[in-house]
Amino acid sequence: MKALNSSLKYFIVQKLNVSNKVAINYILSGRVLVNGRQGTLNQVLQPEDKVQLDETVIRESRKNVYIAYHKPRGIESTLNTQIDNNLIQALNYSETVYPVGRLDKASEGLMLLTNDGRTLFNILHAEKHQEKEYLVTVDKPLTQQALERLAEGIVIMGQRTRPAIVSQVDEITFKIILTQGLNRQIRRMCYKLGYQVEKLVRTRIITLELGNLAPGQWRFLNQAEISNLIKYISD
Repeated sequence: MKALNSSLKYFIVQKLNVSNKVAINYILSGRVLVNGRQGTLNQVLQPEDKVQLDETVIRESRKNVYIAYHKPRGIESTLNTQIDNNLIQALNYSETVYPVGRLDKASEGLMLLTNDGRTLFNILHAEKHQEKEYLVTVDKPLTQQALERLAEGIVIMGQRTRPAIVSQVDEITFKIILTQGLNRQIRRMCYKLGYQVEKLVRTRIITLELGNLAPGQWRFLNQAEISNLIKYISD
């Protein structure tokens, strides 16, 4: 993934096609303003920042965008346009937004995408364990022992999964809340117990719910959803 942000000096060099020396002079002389305040050489720019040189606006501030997307089965969680059924093709949205984590091709459900580099970084690199909830249908009836083992943790790929919250929905369906995201984790856990996953839907990411969003549809988050999400990862 390419960098979402750059330093002010690098931005001035690239945008105005000037040398490092000239860019440094502009900044140190106080001619470059970021959101109305004097900029600094290594200041990291955010998408929402407005940059000016003297009285000329070099870049308008860009509104942060947060999107909830119901990824259908068969869509790849990638922005690589060389891969068929990629997110850019599926979303058909005019701006570049980056996925917060992945959801494998055979799975469906909630994905969060944003152009807010700060929030994206904080979610992806947070030390706090973040809950993700899934609805899982398997190929044969669930046993109490299987449900208990899913909740306790199972060794996959050489490590034991963290304890999870598991509840049975019907004979072949259960809900599971995870606080980690190992590669194809739920499928691997079920396989260890002798089950094949027939359908896997992610219904929640941290405080964000899938709700009634239909497969293939997306929507912008409302202000309350954005505030709750940012508050959670900032606490």
